[in-house]
Amino acid sequence: MIGFIGDWHALAILFVAGVIPNQIWRMLGLWFGGGIDENSELLVWVRAVATAILAGIIAQIVVQPPGALASVPDWLRYGAVAAGFVVFMLGRKSIFAGVIAGEIVMIAGKYWLG
Repeated sequence: MIGFIGDWHALAILFVAGVIPNQIWRMLGLWFGGGIDENSELLVWVRAVATAILAGIIAQIVVQPPGALASVPDWLRYGAVAAGFVVFMLGRKSIFAGVIAGEIVMIAGKYWLG
C-alpha cells in the first residue's frame, strides 16, 4: 500500500498546505456571500470577468500548448475543443458532457496517431 500511495508525510503536508487554507476561504465566502442577490449587477459583472479569464486561459492552452500537449497536432486540439462545444450545446449546456467529449476526442485522436 505504501508503494501505491507514496510518502504519507508528503501527502499530509500537501493536505495541510493546500486543502485546508482553500476550504477556509470557501467557507468564509459562503458565509459572507449567503445573503447577496445572485442577479445583482456586481455579481453579473464578476461572473462575466471570471468567464472571460477562463476563456482566455483555455484559448492560450489551445493555441500555445504547454508540456506534453504541444505534441498533439493543432487540428486535433481544435477539433477536441469543437467537439466539446458541440456536445455542450446539444447536452443541455452540460459542462461535464462537453469536457468528457473533448477529452475523448483528444485521447482517441492521440491514440490513433500513435
